[in-house]
Amino acid sequence: MAARSHPGWPATLRSRNVELRPLRVRDGGAWSRLRIADQAWLSPWEPTSSVPWEQRHTPWAFQALRMRLQSQAREGSVLPFAVVYGDEIAGQLTVANVLRGVLRSGSVGYWIARRYAGRGVMPVAVALVVDHCFGRVGLHRIQVDIRPENTASRRVVEKLGFREEARYRRYLDIDGAYRDHVGYALTVEDCPEGLATRLADDAGR
Repeated sequence: MAARSHPGWPATLRSRNVELRPLRVRDGGAWSRLRIADQAWLSPWEPTSSVPWEQRHTPWAFQALRMRLQSQAREGSVLPFAVVYGDEIAGQLTVANVLRGVLRSGSVGYWIARRYAGRGVMPVAVALVVDHCFGRVGLHRIQVDIRPENTASRRVVEKLGFREEARYRRYLDIDGAYRDHVGYALTVEDCPEGLATRLADDAGR
């Protein structure tokens, strides 16, 4: 039943030095170290929580998160990936809110550790997951919602050709308040050649 409701999962996707794969038990230590070290870098874009940052990002917190995402992946509502650069975890990417039926859509969210930012890791990762979603997973539309102030994240989707489609007022409870977001989207018709191919072609020009 899970395979029928969520084709294309589990999956490992690769291009250049970037790999997307399911989260593993042994990722907990590296994930925790990255998240705790990068609190100032990551927290402005994270959901509001009353739990202190370090408590939310222990290896044990990671295992609870991994198990929850694993359960949701089996149900067909998410595709949760570790982002690996070389041989090291560099971040995380999740396709959430996966809907079938007439919509066939999903929402992409991601973070990358500060030390890996600016190396082109996340554009490759997003391109890989969009191609996978439009291929084996069978989705038609991918959306990414980003705070207007998050220029680094907006550069990722704009580089890949996502359309800015909406401005949402006080949309999500992020970093202590309901924040405005910019809605970006792509449909399968927008990139028939594939985003990874488009990205490689742009890099070669």
